[in-house]
Amino acid sequence: MPLIDGPVETIAIAPARKRWTRAQCEALDASGLLAGEHLELIDGELINKLGKNRPHVIAVALLFSWLREAFGAGFVHQEAPIDVAGDDNTANEPEPDLIVLTRPMTEFLTKNPGPSDVRLVIEVSDSTLYLDLKTKAALYARAGIADFWVLDVNARRLIVHRNPTDGEYTAIHVYREQEPVSPLAAPQAEFRAQYAFPPK
Repeated sequence: MPLIDGPVETIAIAPARKRWTRAQCEALDASGLLAGEHLELIDGELINKLGKNRPHVIAVALLFSWLREAFGAGFVHQEAPIDVAGDDNTANEPEPDLIVLTRPMTEFLTKNPGPSDVRLVIEVSDSTLYLDLKTKAALYARAGIADFWVLDVNARRLIVHRNPTDGEYTAIHVYREQEPVSPLAAPQAEFRAQYAFPPK
């Protein structure tokens, strides 16, 4: 004889999640509990940035090289934390794959660059495409970052976000790998997504 006769109604209840603040993460880091971890704080959640695959690593390295030529070595930083909009700073400390600064990186010895210090933010996406196009795009738009690029490794394309207005990007354009685009801060420098990929 069955224990339950008839259909069973289920209620989907999400498991409780611990939301973190920057202050809590700094205390954890100081305690040594995060030693060896490479984590990024986004919307109160700690996201593991380790375990990137070879196409991602190669794309970041090639993009880094191109940006150094376009902007100068002292202005390009890889996986460095930045501050975002004031209200978002409590629960967010993103570490974009690449940033281009308005001033040399050596001027940021005791604090993160803020939105006004950043010319260009780039995320290189393979398994994180949804996070980068939705959550991070909204975060950067609220911060007023004028030029945000997402390099989609799997589709070999570049998605450029511009004109942040009322917390969202109102100009989003997709460039196929051979189509040229220039950073807003370096209109003379022409980039194609194919520069970040090995030949097929």
